[in-house]
Amino acid sequence: MELKRMLVGLEGLKVKGDLNLEISGVEKNSKEVKEGYLFVAIKGFSVDGHQYVKSAIENGATAVMIEEGCDFKSLEIPDNITVIMAKDTREGLAIVSANFYDNPSTKFKLIGVTGTKGKTTTTFMIKEILQKAGKKVGLIGTIATYIGDKKIKDSDRTTPESLELQKMFKQMADEGVEAVVMEVSSQSLKLHRVDGCNFDIVLFTNFSEDHISPNEHPDMQDYLQSKLKLFKMCKTGFTNADDLQGAKIPSLFPDSEIITYGIDNFAKVTARDVTITNSYVDFRVKIDGKNERIRVKIPGRFSVYNSLSAICVAQKFGVPAEVIKEALLEVRVPGRSEMVDNKLEIPVMIDYAHSPESLENILKAVKSYTRGMVICVFGCGGDRDPGKRPIMGEISGKIADYTIITSDNPRTEDPQKIVDQIEEGIKKTKGKYEVIVDRTEAIKTALKKANYKDIVVLAGKGHEPYQEINGIKHPYDERVIVRELASEIEEEKAKKENKKSNRNSKTNK
Repeated sequence: MELKRMLVGLEGLKVKGDLNLEISGVEKNSKEVKEGYLFVAIKGFSVDGHQYVKSAIENGATAVMIEEGCDFKSLEIPDNITVIMAKDTREGLAIVSANFYDNPSTKFKLIGVTGTKGKTTTTFMIKEILQKAGKKVGLIGTIATYIGDKKIKDSDRTTPESLELQKMFKQMADEGVEAVVMEVSSQSLKLHRVDGCNFDIVLFTNFSEDHISPNEHPDMQDYLQSKLKLFKMCKTGFTNADDLQGAKIPSLFPDSEIITYGIDNFAKVTARDVTITNSYVDFRVKIDGKNERIRVKIPGRFSVYNSLSAICVAQKFGVPAEVIKEALLEVRVPGRSEMVDNKLEIPVMIDYAHSPESLENILKAVKSYTRGMVICVFGCGGDRDPGKRPIMGEISGKIADYTIITSDNPRTEDPQKIVDQIEEGIKKTKGKYEVIVDRTEAIKTALKKANYKDIVVLAGKGHEPYQEINGIKHPYDERVIVRELASEIEEEKAKKENKKSNRNSKTNK
């Protein structure tokens, strides 16, 4: 593609050299540059890409994009190389990437979901509904990237870098995807990763304190304003009327079509007669003017909000009520309050909670709607922050009715040492607990201890299908483990019943 076509949409550029060059690729990593590429130098938090301009040119770059304010003379760029100076090379990378891949997000319906919590669950709900309605759907988010039910790759961040994102969009467009639903993080909006994306629908789930750090957001105002950028990129949106900041969005964007959803406050789409149990939520909502009963096997009040937002999007696509109901009943989100069906019919939830805050949030949530005991099985990863271990032990001891401390990705550390550190925290509480280092045995013990009124929360691993020990990732899918153990316990019970029955019959004789 001609370089000048790739720059369409960027303003205030300073150029030295030929813009009629044919460019064969775009890269921000100098090691990946090939002959005829455009290299974009990004000034990162720890590494400045301008240091690698020379290396990129040696690898074949015929054009480079640099940022205003860099030391141009020190770069020693040869005269035969085209130089583009941009105000912000992150924005530059996003726009040239979109142009280079022929603006693929214009070739399908793009749905962006932002908010502090609920993004992952909401995107999976939307994907399930649209697929059930017969559409080919792509999903990009925290867990992985999917085209239909095919996983393309696991994710290392919520929203990919702009270059990678546009490559994914191109692949999706080439494979005939009709709609893409993606999680849009505040960081991705602040760092221009989604610039050049053509959003058809945007969605705001909620807002609470998170991501305040030197490399993320300096304060809550910056965090909020970053999220609100998504509504400047699209005229059609949905927002949570029960969220303090979400409720303000319609007035902030008066020229846009923004529909509200909620439970307590006045909203266009409202949930009524809400029932929350330890294995599902149930509520009534109007779809196409008729009252419909919705059931979702993801317990918790948040699940009602996520479902409402997905219903809003579905209605925009004209999906019939019966399809919406069926899809929401079947949807499962890997490792996010994921309920695992099992022969014992005990509510078992797998959740990725692996930090003090996330563990506290999930335990408080399940405690609020569980009639029986909350049994928490968790550990902490090795070679990671040891300071959080006693904190998490104390949290589980205070909230859960029973805790089983176990192993979770010990990596190169001694699992016993990790559980000992967790135990230091739980000892500060009056919480009942035991230590079982073997995770499978820990899960089995929890299943034996629970009944249908209780809930077993397996925290930490979430969607991970492995246990990492000494650099080796051993296959370990907790869904499979739970089902196998439940069947095993069921068989053991049946054998005991048979023995008891045989004894009784002999006694009667």
